[in-house]
Amino acid sequence: MPAMNYQTVDTPIYIIEESRLRSNLQLIASVARLADVEIILAFKAFALWKTFPIFREYISSTTASSLYEARLAFEEFGSPAHTYSPAYKDSEFDDIVACSSHLTFNSLSQYEHFHQRALRLNPSLSLGLRVNPEYSEVETMLYNPCAPGTRFGIAADRLPDRLPTDIRGFHCHCHCESGADVFCRTLSHIEQCFSCWFPQIEWINFGGGHLMTRSDYDVELLIATLLDFHRRYPHLRVIMEPGSAFAWQTGPLVAQVVDIVSDHDIRTAILDVSFTCHMPDCLEMPYHPTVSGATLLMDNEECKIDNVGESQIMHCKYVYRLGGNSCLSGDYMGYWAFDHELRVGERIVFEDMIHYTTVKTTMFNGISHPSIAMLTIDGNLEILRQFSYDDYKNRMD
Repeated sequence: MPAMNYQTVDTPIYIIEESRLRSNLQLIASVARLADVEIILAFKAFALWKTFPIFREYISSTTASSLYEARLAFEEFGSPAHTYSPAYKDSEFDDIVACSSHLTFNSLSQYEHFHQRALRLNPSLSLGLRVNPEYSEVETMLYNPCAPGTRFGIAADRLPDRLPTDIRGFHCHCHCESGADVFCRTLSHIEQCFSCWFPQIEWINFGGGHLMTRSDYDVELLIATLLDFHRRYPHLRVIMEPGSAFAWQTGPLVAQVVDIVSDHDIRTAILDVSFTCHMPDCLEMPYHPTVSGATLLMDNEECKIDNVGESQIMHCKYVYRLGGNSCLSGDYMGYWAFDHELRVGERIVFEDMIHYTTVKTTMFNGISHPSIAMLTIDGNLEILRQFSYDDYKNRMD
């Protein structure tokens, strides 16, 4: 495929690269086949529906956590969703059921309120309960679904010895961009807590956060672990619903330097994108993105140490904090060392910016979303969506 010259594209723009997307899909489909599990796409990380024809070549289902996601699965992906929500609303419930093949309840009270209605509306619906193994290795509490006081799932000591007869499965989610070794340790806790109920169910959903497309992920360990689980519980159908893994390293967000300002010896390159609007995980996590052609410094003081090498001195001449174009004071990240002096109009390429970003962007401050494009296998840049003033105005109707 011809190389893409990002310095010539109109900005700001997310660019998903078809070749990288297909590579991820091929790996995920291979894991599903070799481990005899069903792997489905979680919309909370990626919901770019114009790419669904490509996804349908490799997977057959998706997972939803709201009415709109369930509708997207049913109407655009072409199959009913595996749906879970922390709480279903009466006014939305019937429509959610109509768009779902699986429906997981977060609590026994929600189950009691809705289960008869669900099966009356859709007798083929497979009902499940979300369970909480009270164990997760996710260190950032913002993303830890098993943190003390969590609102997600039912702990083992709150389940009845005999499950309701219409419950067909368990759902548990304990990971965030985790490795196979973490899944192995988590699985032992899940079995310890809940295996006594396994004879009563037909399926178990191990949730998302399995980052199997990351370069250092131990795919063979994952497959072996799942095959061992099958040998212990051959009657259980296993489901996994990663989000990031599908879109991991599939393309950048390309921005442009609009101005360069300086204060207290800190130079900030102001871009035509916003961290708070377009890359919120960078402020929430906080997560430091990779910038093409730049080296991330943890602190501006790194360029003031003695005895640095000649190449380091060159880098230290061109250190910039990268600033967003909203009025939020904290809409910036830094510091990055470039090998040249930045100029107004120059493109800044934030790598790996497809998962989560495109589903979490906002128009805070009236700032437009970046365009969304696909770099096709044959090297063409296909614009999938551009945004306008009407998109902002209509949000306020």
